[in-house]
Amino acid sequence: MTNRIDATFAKLDRPALITFITAGDPDIKKSQSILDLLPASGADIIELGMPFTDPMADGPVIQAAALRALDSGASMKTTLQMVRDFRKNNTDTPIVLMGYANPVYQYGMDVFVRDASAAGVDGLIIVDLPPEEDDELYTASKAANVHLIKLVTPTTSDERLKTVLPKASGFLYYVSITGITGAASADVSAVKNHVESIRKATDLPLAIGFGIKGPDDVRQFAAFADAVVVGSAIVSEAQKPDGDVATFVKSLRSAL
Repeated sequence: MTNRIDATFAKLDRPALITFITAGDPDIKKSQSILDLLPASGADIIELGMPFTDPMADGPVIQAAALRALDSGASMKTTLQMVRDFRKNNTDTPIVLMGYANPVYQYGMDVFVRDASAAGVDGLIIVDLPPEEDDELYTASKAANVHLIKLVTPTTSDERLKTVLPKASGFLYYVSITGITGAASADVSAVKNHVESIRKATDLPLAIGFGIKGPDDVRQFAAFADAVVVGSAIVSEAQKPDGDVATFVKSLRSAL
């Protein structure tokens, strides 16, 4: 069976828009409603953050989102239930769970991948699990046809790529800045040069994320990326008293 991520990249004639929200933020009901509206607003792939008490790679915006979600009762089980509920009306849009190794270990690697796949998850990004330590998750994910998506950064050398790429699938997530999510904007020319270098080593689509805050950023990075990821800006929009996530995501999509 073809993975939805592969099918999405195969059919698009433009870069993909990947949107991120934290599951359960600010509460499960509202989070579900935001998740459900993303495809119609222009999201091609959805990253759903698994709330965790210590999201070390995330900046203040997504850290706060994770804490709000946990305070509202969100958990790994409610996150998977959100995916199941989403799949009742959407069987096409890929969902990637993004988070940290600790809650996955607590859930049980094999059981987690089995339950995630059954819920309708297409890919996993485990931010703090290096390729040297991901054999169990890689084996389980491959058996379940769930892509294990790897991160590369401005400091990833050609030599390091040789360790990262063999287990990578779906797409590569290029972290455009050395730092946390929602931080300073990236140097576009430097990112472009590195991305072009990475393309020589892999045929996987390259998605660029971190520091992409609005339509102008989307437009700049889409010129040389296969996908752009917007997270903190969407989470921030959802927190505004008059926030309109649908309209904001449409503006990102129009930039493509």
